[in-house]
Amino acid sequence: MNDFHSLVIPPEMSVIEAMAVINAGGKRIAFVCSEGVMNATLTDGDIRRYILKNGDLNAKVASIGNDSFSYGRASDKRDHLKMLCRKLVLDCIPILEEDGRLVGVYFLDEIEKSKKTQLNVPVVIMAGGKGVRLHPYTKILPKPLIPIGDLTITEHIINSFMDYKCSNFRIIINHKKSMIKAYFADKDKIPCDIEFIEENKPLGTGGGLGLLRDKVRETFFMTNCDIMIFEDYARILERHKSTGNLLTMVCATKRFTMPYGAIEINDQGDIVTIDEKPSYSVLANTGFYVIEPEFLDFIPDNTLCHTTEVIQSCMKAGGKVGIFPVGEEQWADMGQHDEMERMQEILSKRDNQ
Repeated sequence: MNDFHSLVIPPEMSVIEAMAVINAGGKRIAFVCSEGVMNATLTDGDIRRYILKNGDLNAKVASIGNDSFSYGRASDKRDHLKMLCRKLVLDCIPILEEDGRLVGVYFLDEIEKSKKTQLNVPVVIMAGGKGVRLHPYTKILPKPLIPIGDLTITEHIINSFMDYKCSNFRIIINHKKSMIKAYFADKDKIPCDIEFIEENKPLGTGGGLGLLRDKVRETFFMTNCDIMIFEDYARILERHKSTGNLLTMVCATKRFTMPYGAIEINDQGDIVTIDEKPSYSVLANTGFYVIEPEFLDFIPDNTLCHTTEVIQSCMKAGGKVGIFPVGEEQWADMGQHDEMERMQEILSKRDNQ
């Protein structure tokens, strides 16, 4: 690959900025270089492990990159580089000159890399809410049927799971439920099994999930009907299984910039520092989870509650709950008007790749 320059980052770049570069590049990796000389590789997995250790997102990437990386030479033939990738289980190999300068990157064929794992895991979609944040659209259509391009948001979500051979779906409905059921009555729209679970009254994401207590007996994905996660679902499931979590929450890094100067004062009221428009980084709950059936035992029967409340009850009882971090660019939430257009742009771009 000759066009690798967009994946080159300086060692002083922050971790959260590097995440954006890696996600934009779509190769799951960046190359840390000083004046063209390669110092380290940085993968999305490196960043994920760093975040899981509660690392500072504003720290410099120089502190977390892998400086013991494998590499090839410009004189190496493609077959040799391909063999190296397979032998070392890598998606790519940086190509260096004798002085350490990065002059290219060999990537495995996209066809080899694009084979998605067949998961065949049940999926639960929470679609019972009124979608008040999307008025006036949701005064006419229920939120699960809001179109994003040529398909409804629910169809986009279902298709994303079907890429991993997930074909068993349960959709929890309440508001305008007859319209939702009528839309999906046409089996030509979605070639998969959909079971609708109807709320008799508003139960929230937690209470609605409780209706599945006797219906799900294996690990399952759960997602809100207004979000999409652009990450390898197999990686999320693998992380969940390896930790022994009852629930794994997918969290996205979010950076906020305060539009004012932040003032710090001393005990006498004198100004000590002025930080003009400071930025803060947090991990946000995306509304996408991997859940074990035992988690459902923490949900009170026929009671309005949210998933986050049930998670807190689970943790208080000693249940293991963890996260899978993703970049802000890997999460699209159409729950608000200004995000709908962004989601459409992301989906269009991915369809054209």
